[in-house]
Amino acid sequence: MKVVTRIVTATLFIFCTASAGCAPTDAGWDTTPDERTPTSAPTPTDTNAPAGQPSATAPKTRPFARIFLQDHSTAALRWADLRIDEKNNFTLGPLADIDGLKPLDPTRQKWVQMKESHRIICAGIRDDADGQFESGWVMIHSGVGYIDHGDHGHWTFSHKPQLIDARRDTQQGNPAHLYVYNGRFFLANDKLNGYTRLDPTRYEKDRNGQLTKDTPRFIVGGGNHITLAVVNDRVGYSCWIDGGGPNKGRVDVTPITTQPKSEPAYSFYLPTGVIHGATACAGKVFFAPADGICWVEADLDAQLKPDQVKIHHISLGTEGDKPRRTGAFTTHGHHVIFTTGKSDNAALAILNAKDAEPKPIFVPLAVKKGTSPTTPEVVNTAWGKDYAFVFHDHAKDVDAEDILDIIALDPNGDGHFTDAKVLKSLKVGRSAVDGHFGHHDIAFDAEYQYAIFTNPGDGTLSLLSLKSLEIVATFPIGGSPGAIVVVGSRETDD
Repeated sequence: MKVVTRIVTATLFIFCTASAGCAPTDAGWDTTPDERTPTSAPTPTDTNAPAGQPSATAPKTRPFARIFLQDHSTAALRWADLRIDEKNNFTLGPLADIDGLKPLDPTRQKWVQMKESHRIICAGIRDDADGQFESGWVMIHSGVGYIDHGDHGHWTFSHKPQLIDARRDTQQGNPAHLYVYNGRFFLANDKLNGYTRLDPTRYEKDRNGQLTKDTPRFIVGGGNHITLAVVNDRVGYSCWIDGGGPNKGRVDVTPITTQPKSEPAYSFYLPTGVIHGATACAGKVFFAPADGICWVEADLDAQLKPDQVKIHHISLGTEGDKPRRTGAFTTHGHHVIFTTGKSDNAALAILNAKDAEPKPIFVPLAVKKGTSPTTPEVVNTAWGKDYAFVFHDHAKDVDAEDILDIIALDPNGDGHFTDAKVLKSLKVGRSAVDGHFGHHDIAFDAEYQYAIFTNPGDGTLSLLSLKSLEIVATFPIGGSPGAIVVVGSRETDD
């Protein structure tokens, strides 16, 4: 147990165990008493006590949130509870393995993207043999419960995480990108030229502990390194990354049906290729090709003909002698948010997707030479503030500080983001960039009062208050922590 003595104010959503008037949404996820995590943590180690000797006065702690963490150096996926005592001191429990989860071969396999929906975590597995060694996906129940009281709810942490479903073989097409649209997971199977839909709400246990599972659906569309947008769980727009040849700029439009396999209704082609980003927002579908951004009106019934698709182009300006572009999007309400450019040409960009012809708002970022901004993560805090978080990452051989920019998206609170500005830049722990791995990652507790981010080059996690926008704790955990998911909020008695 790692103890942090700095005091932090926390007033999160409260949770309780099921009782009269409560409506538990995870009632079937029961375990025997000896399988449960303790309702109070083991006595934490006092930083002033001799090594290995617990403090006699160490206060009791309660769960604050559950963390799931990938370690790139060992290809491990583990979990720990962030806990808080009555004096608002934070501690981090020891990282633990997940029940039923078979380890990866760190010399052949890597965890790729990881997402959470309905307190279930989905993570993709990629191998070094185009999917012919062992690739696929896993579904993990977080063990975190939620009890709904209507006007508020309560989190519970009485159960350990466990593997509830998986596909790991030579038939999964070496996944890379993972998305959540309308609460469902969509995992791109690059080598199969399609993607898999997984519905976390279909995983349930009855009172007898019997588990029902979702039947994965395969949707044909996209190719090589697929990026994807799904609209209203009705139609998918999947991209080909090709920069030349017959699939340059190709987007496949496929209805999302109840059939085990769905085929594209039609395809259209963007003016430029190398599509490396897609998202859906406010009835529009946005793409990130080699030149700026393209968008189309969503065809929910997939009934258009290719020549009826009107492709709109948004220029992001130029960088040297090339068009400026982006690689991935984040959506927040009716806004599409992304970063573009490098060094002194870097900016956060914002599109209002409700506009008839969206135009970008640029927020300059003070990115040093040799560094580049990451894809933003966006949150509406418990205090109603909209923030975007952008790390400045760099290659291992670049001597530069690692910075986290915090951008206030709506400083005057009028609902428009035209006045967005950088509010604060924080020095953070080191990255350890190795291709797609070794970047910082950030996630938020369920009530959006704290953020937790990884420092892969330092082997640490940092806790950031979303009220003060200050780092309030840093936890050494070792390894090279990368992707992170946070589930739940403070557990309290009602």
